[in-house]
Amino acid sequence: MSLNLEEKKEVVAEVSARIAKAQAIVLAEYRGLPVENVTQLRAQARASGVYLRVLKNTLARRAVQGTPFEKLAEKMVGPLAYGISDDPVAAAKVLHTYAKTNDKLVIKAGAMPGYVMTAKEVGSLATMPSRDELLAKLLGTMQAPVAKFVQTLNQVPGKFVRTLAAVRDQKEKAAA
Repeated sequence: MSLNLEEKKEVVAEVSARIAKAQAIVLAEYRGLPVENVTQLRAQARASGVYLRVLKNTLARRAVQGTPFEKLAEKMVGPLAYGISDDPVAAAKVLHTYAKTNDKLVIKAGAMPGYVMTAKEVGSLATMPSRDELLAKLLGTMQAPVAKFVQTLNQVPGKFVRTLAAVRDQKEKAAA
């Protein structure tokens, strides 16, 4: 079903709005993928905060025109699904994970603002921990010295109490 000019403008505007906030775009060829599998992939993408859309390449090229993702237009060939996300790792992770279990979905390329990635680089990006995981690790690393300092401070009174208990026990033995 063909879109009229107004519908095409709406699609380009919607995708352009997503791209304006995006940190990553991943292109995947879905040739031969059954509709049920595409629906399943969309559900996984939605759960991860990834905007997944099948677009005509001409509309996608118009949407990326004048953005930091403009160089990606050269890779827009064939039937493609576009994964767009605010988290630089999320789109790559969702599509890469799904492509591992389904050989009909093939990752073609990806982009971060000002940088176009190959399929191999998208795979490497997908194996990186997400932003939340990295923040949790950073917080744990920052808390470790403080926790160790508190533990050291607690050892001083503990050692004093154990020494007093040992002296008391010694005096009780001597008195008996």
